[in-house]
This record gives sequence, structure tokens and C-alpha cells, in this order.
Amino acid sequence: MVKPEALHRGDEVSIVAPSGPFDRQLFERGLALLSDRYRPVFGPGLFAQERYLAGSDARRLEELSEALASERTRAVFSARGGYGALRLLQRLKLPQRPKLFVGFSDICALHAALQCSGWVSVHGPVLTQLGNHGRKSAEALFSLLEDPSPPPLLQGAPAVAGVAEGPVIGGNLSVVTRLLGTPFFPPADGAILALEDVGERPYRIDRMFQHLKLAGVFERVRGLALGAFTESEEPGGAWTAQEVLAELATSVGLPCAMELPIGHGAVNRPIPLGARAVLDGGAGTLRFLEGAVQ
Repeated sequence: MVKPEALHRGDEVSIVAPSGPFDRQLFERGLALLSDRYRPVFGPGLFAQERYLAGSDARRLEELSEALASERTRAVFSARGGYGALRLLQRLKLPQRPKLFVGFSDICALHAALQCSGWVSVHGPVLTQLGNHGRKSAEALFSLLEDPSPPPLLQGAPAVAGVAEGPVIGGNLSVVTRLLGTPFFPPADGAILALEDVGERPYRIDRMFQHLKLAGVFERVRGLALGAFTESEEPGGAWTAQEVLAELATSVGLPCAMELPIGHGAVNRPIPLGARAVLDGGAGTLRFLEGAVQ
């Protein structure tokens, strides 16, 4: 995997909205944190809205393509997830030189395309989440973008004992399963598959795990790193989403850590997708061996 160049304080960076429209107040709060460190730029089209999308496919594709190819800006930050990135994949042309790209949730469709092209990218807060989480979250993100060192150890909960080493791929469970059978599913052989989600009931999580199993993904990856699964409880259900996840992880039989601080939870630690890591299922940890930048 090829790493982009590190960011420096005061660098110019791009903001894009490749998926859904977003809350302007949360965006402004995230923008303020970003502006304290870098010089963000964006066009007026960023605030467009067409139904559940941040403007037309053509608008979002042009904005994203120009940001990735720009010689002036050093990184690309996503305003929000939502839905819409899948619609851009077939027409997205990536430049030869990798650039820092940050986001999560629906943005994982773009991360997968970047990993298929050999890029390391950053699964981390979008601007609206950054605005909600505050300065501590921002500092963790800035550190990963500026320092070539591996990020701090991620501590979760033990699920399935065993140790696995490999590049980390994945992100949002719903998005990852939608990429099965397409040219954009990230390179899975020997990888650690990270998964998280929001608003998915336990039976839907189960269904998506079965989809991955039937597609042979669990025969190719070496371990599972499960992040936050929030707003997923069945009203009045006699079981919890975490119980179902633990049973699913056990059935897969791979080393697995769960409840890692990744995704839609109260903490979303940034991680370098495509970078190598060691997962210890018995200790419930994920330790990266390298950072996101060079």
C-alpha cells in the first residue's frame, strides 16, 4: 500500500460532500476545529441537496475528483456520510499520486476503492461528527494525519481468542456488504476486517454476516475488529446487539476483538485503512504497526 504525504499545520485542505446533505450547525462546529489547524477550502456546491443526496451525482463526482487531483490542497475531508458514495464509484478516476482522504460511514465505499488502487486512507470523523465530538477527537485525527508513527493502541473487549496480523480493511458493515461481487470490494486476502454500524437491528446484522460468510470473506481474512454498533437494539427484545455480535464472531471462528472505539459511537478513533496491524482477540486490542502517512 502507498501512503500519502503527511499534513502540516497551516496546509490547505479540501472539504467534499460525496454522500448526503448535512446539518449546517454541526458542520460549522467541525469546520471551526479544522480551521484552527489547517486552511479548509470548499465550493458553494457543498451545501446542495437533491432528495437524500448532497446534490447531483455529477456535482458530487466533480467536486471529489477535483479535490483528489488538486496540486494545491494536501488532504480531503468528508462533510458527512449518509448515502450516495456508491453512485460515484464507476466513474471515479483516481490520480496516480495518493492524497490523504478522511471519512467514515457511507464514505467507506470510497475507502474501499482507494484500497483497491493501493492507497492508505483514514477511517475517521467526518466534519459533522467532529463538530459533535469536539477537540479531543480532532487532536487524535490531526496526530494521525501529521505523524508517520502508528496510532495509539485501541482497547476493546475480548471476543474470540487468537492473534492475527495483516492490513486493516472495511469500515461500515452495511456499505462493505454492498460491495460484495463488485470490483470495489477491498483486498481481503490475509487482512483484518474492521466492521461497525448504526441503526441496524440484530437480525439485520446477522443477515449481513451471513452474506459475508456465503461470499467466502471469512475464509480470506485473518481476523475481525468490531467497532461500535449503536442504536441497534430491538425494542423489547430479549437479546442485545452485542450478544448477537459475540455469537456471530464465535461462529466465524477468527480472532476477534469487539467494542473497539471505531465508528458511530461516542468515540471514533481514526485508523489507517490499508495499514498493517496486529489484532489480539484474547486481549480485545488492535495495535497498528504503521501510520497513515509518510
